[in-house]
Amino acid sequence: MDEEPLVSVVRGTPTPEELAALVCVVAGRSVSGDSRSRPPAPTPWTRSARPAAIRPSWRSSAQPR
Repeated sequence: MDEEPLVSVVRGTPTPEELAALVCVVAGRSVSGDSRSRPPAPTPWTRSARPAAIRPSWRSSAQPR
């Protein structure tokens, strides 16, 4: 093996459990943002309760916001 390890213990003697926990944290942080699950899309019922982001008609488009 000519390559350096990605993680090495510099000080102390971690137990196998502590080392496994460290590897899990490092592996979890290295996951790209695209592979994480997105929050579920809001249902039509949920969207109906939100105020509209756009003006409902051309008449109200001239009114101040």
